[in-house]
Amino acid sequence: MNLLSLLFFPVLGAIITLFSGKYAKQVALVSSLVTLAITLGMLCNFNPEAGRQFTINYPWITKFGIYFTAGVDGISMSMLLLTAGLLPLIILSTFKREIEKPAFYTLMLFMQFGLLIVFTAMDAFLFYIGWELALIPIYFICALWGGADRIKVNMKFFIYTIAGSLFMLLGIIFLYLQTTSRTFSIDAFYALNLPKETQSWVFWCFFLAFAIKMPIFPFHTWQPDTYTSAPTAGTMLLGGIMLKMGVYGVIVWLIPVLPSGFLLWGKFALTLSVIGIVYASIIAFTQKDIKRLIAYSSIAHVGLISAGVFTWNLQGLQGAMIQMLNHGISVIGLFFIVDILFDRLKTRELSEMGGIAKVAPKFAIAFLIILLGAVGLPITNGFIGEFLLLNGLFKFNIWYAVFGGLTIIFGAVYLLRAYKTAMQGELNDLTRTFKDISGSEVLVLAVVCLLIIAIGVYPNALLHISEASVEGLITKVNNKLSF
Repeated sequence: MNLLSLLFFPVLGAIITLFSGKYAKQVALVSSLVTLAITLGMLCNFNPEAGRQFTINYPWITKFGIYFTAGVDGISMSMLLLTAGLLPLIILSTFKREIEKPAFYTLMLFMQFGLLIVFTAMDAFLFYIGWELALIPIYFICALWGGADRIKVNMKFFIYTIAGSLFMLLGIIFLYLQTTSRTFSIDAFYALNLPKETQSWVFWCFFLAFAIKMPIFPFHTWQPDTYTSAPTAGTMLLGGIMLKMGVYGVIVWLIPVLPSGFLLWGKFALTLSVIGIVYASIIAFTQKDIKRLIAYSSIAHVGLISAGVFTWNLQGLQGAMIQMLNHGISVIGLFFIVDILFDRLKTRELSEMGGIAKVAPKFAIAFLIILLGAVGLPITNGFIGEFLLLNGLFKFNIWYAVFGGLTIIFGAVYLLRAYKTAMQGELNDLTRTFKDISGSEVLVLAVVCLLIIAIGVYPNALLHISEASVEGLITKVNNKLSF
């Protein structure tokens, strides 16, 4: 019953939060902490070598072969830790902000429900339902609490993601019709052995949905505007957790189901990922708005994660797994830094900042640690992930590793330059009264910094969770391709 409790507790928390009035943020925080506690309890009883565990299987729409089937392997467990671990920090980051309506927190918890479904579903129909359930709350969060252009920006985001989802639904229905027992079971999908030509077009049905969600070049154009316009908590949800749905989908649903399609198009997808790294890094250099700069930085870093997946070797995949966690931790830290800057200064323009470290040393130290984790300094969380990803790219092709490595070099330059502009130099009339972090701000940034250092010092604890499952999928795909 552990997994069922994990999946549906956020729904209960969301309903209670909706009717909790002025205590909505506290109730939402408690709900997210209970979900985290259930996840950690499952982790304590999880055996990384034993394959799927905590499996549940309930009849749903049996006439069409649809079952509420879910389970947890090493890949899923990593994503559950990401989802359950980051949401309390995201909720806590709003405690000093004036968000009066309980609906804001209710939507966050409903989104968590959709995300948990996506990361545990073993039925393609259930996976699709979770995929859509995660989209609807974040759309309303961004549309109702976003910036001045929120309606226009979020309509573009909605159209992009719905279009990708419809292509995926087409692919799911087609694969369902190819199964002998008319089922949406992931194992039945894995057992299919479709002709190469068929796998080629079905590959694109799934790839478009996942590429838009990550996003990778050239399907990324919704992201910078949406990240910039969204309220900070919404941006954290999008960048920290939601984009990992696309990467997870490629690892679990795309390549193992359609290995011949991957053989035909995988190198092309990898090339798009690397192009996105270089493109987004160059655009980040030109940004004056620090939130938009981090948005482009996220595209570059996710491009490297995506490239690692499409190498389909152990180093690339394990690098992608741990870097999804690391990117989530670092990016919510960076966006919270931006939120604090905007709350104090009422601007995100770097040119209007300067000297903040002189009046807010705790804030400056936290900013620096998070930034160093984002650029992959040794003994920070980003180092091992980027090392494995580049190693995987190197094994695939040295030139992909060379261009993929630009995200590390360029990222260090534009992020450190942004830090220098905002934190160092002379104080001005705007920054002279900047107040140092306190209360919940200290707690959020302290936890983020602690995770950055802890994972950097001992990453093997996280790598061990996913290793056996990753190796199993690599073997499964190689065996199918050998026939």
